[in-house]
Amino acid sequence: MTDRALTTPPGDQRRLPGADLVAAGVEDLKGGRETEPALLVSIASTRLRDLGVDIPEQVIEQPQQRLYDLLQRAHGDDAHSRYNGLVDRIVSYANAADHARTR
Repeated sequence: MTDRALTTPPGDQRRLPGADLVAAGVEDLKGGRETEPALLVSIASTRLRDLGVDIPEQVIEQPQQRLYDLLQRAHGDDAHSRYNGLVDRIVSYANAADHARTR
């Protein structure tokens, strides 16, 4: 981790797939907004912190259920596949960021 806190993915991590979700989620959390990106960042907050992303201390409680509920309201029967796709993106970002750090 660097000496200063990062509000966006650090360094080359900004170029990784899903970095847009991480940056938006961090900003939404800081703004107190419960959005898809904020819920995804809340789900992955521990791992993202370990990767050097400055995640607010206060994340959204029960983010998995809240994300699914949000998607169900917006997309009905497509909620399950959309949920899995979003979670796959945040996991893919974290895996790629971890790989980039260890190169």
